[in-house]
Amino acid sequence: MKLGLQLFSVRADAERDFAGTLREVAGMGYDGVELAGLYGRTPEEVRSLAKDAGLEIISAHVGLAEFRQDLAGTVAAYRKIGCRYVAVPYLMPEDRPNGANFAQTTADIAKIAAECEKQGLILLYHNHDFEFARLPDGRTALEALYACAPERQLQTELDVCWATLVGEDPAALLRKQVGRAPLVHLKDSTGDRPAEHYEQIGLTHRPAPNAEPFTFRPVGSGNVDIPAVVAAAKEVGTSWVIVEQDEPADGQTALDSARQSAEYVKKLL
Repeated sequence: MKLGLQLFSVRADAERDFAGTLREVAGMGYDGVELAGLYGRTPEEVRSLAKDAGLEIISAHVGLAEFRQDLAGTVAAYRKIGCRYVAVPYLMPEDRPNGANFAQTTADIAKIAAECEKQGLILLYHNHDFEFARLPDGRTALEALYACAPERQLQTELDVCWATLVGEDPAALLRKQVGRAPLVHLKDSTGDRPAEHYEQIGLTHRPAPNAEPFTFRPVGSGNVDIPAVVAAAKEVGTSWVIVEQDEPADGQTALDSARQSAEYVKKLL
């Protein structure tokens, strides 16, 4: 199992100096990266810069809007970069399970998954917290999303922090996805979000009384049971664990946080 970094974690650095940031990420011990945009570069340029840095390009986060605008062309661009996977990373409010367009969302994801298969890629779905809301049929929205395309076309990219925040056991969730979880997002945090946040996305999760303010943390320094997740990932055949930290910890730069995460996770691999 290899270690990757979602470049959204260091997006300001990548925007300022993409090539230099890739070299620095490689120097931290990461084996590959997951893209979150191309920073104004062509697919060929991105592929070349990653190769020069000694990094594999594992996958890319690509929004539904980009796929909807030009499905075949978008998939072809990421295939040209060398991605094995592309992932739907987020749903806008209207596309979520409690939004007006959820049926269209599942239909579109099925189309994207089929086009990815046609071009030799595999589509992933990367969760946040709102996908754990229950639908009228009793399933979670995440289960409904996983069911909208065959397993060979649509696989999982479980974000273990968001799952933990709504009271799920991410290691147990992974064990339900044997052979369907090639990538796992390692993310950590402390504190909890207010009850109103969960109510707005259709969940009944309640934070602990007097919970400290929510903050993202380097992997291994928060509330997520990362060793249990890594053990489960090994059991189910995960190929890559990918660090993502939406915002750096207080007193750290984004690169500092990425380095601390790498040092911790490499000890578990």
